[in-house]
Amino acid sequence: MTDKSAFTDEEWQAVLEAPPLAGMIVLTAEHGGSFRETFALAKAYAEAREQQGQSELLDEIVSVKPKFERYDSSEELHEEGMQRLRDATAALESKATPDEIESYRGFVLALAKRVAEAHKEGGERVSQAEQSALDEIESTLGSGSSA
Repeated sequence: MTDKSAFTDEEWQAVLEAPPLAGMIVLTAEHGGSFRETFALAKAYAEAREQQGQSELLDEIVSVKPKFERYDSSEELHEEGMQRLRDATAALESKATPDEIESYRGFVLALAKRVAEAHKEGGERVSQAEQSALDEIESTLGSGSSA
């Protein structure tokens, strides 16, 4: 089992920050629905905590309340968020087991998808802009991911 002690402080911060940033990237991909989408993000964490035991690493990650930093623009949030996803993925790939990596990827993708589906835009469950953000997040997280 890989835990926090296997990572540097910077790597661990990336691992913790990437999931909520992925949700925020999706949330800001389309205007509207931010209350529902923010609630969906928080609910995804709560549900992951209820499913303890499937991945000890994921249990440790979701036990920490997600932090949200302020960004000057959605573009800055997007750039920083995607970089954190890359950093987290690199850290996990160098230190975690394949099952732990897959659990993390699945959690991040499920969280981001849940945010996208929380508010219909133009009658669509997931807007084209949100789907584009989801596709980019999935691509950044790497192969083997499916949510």
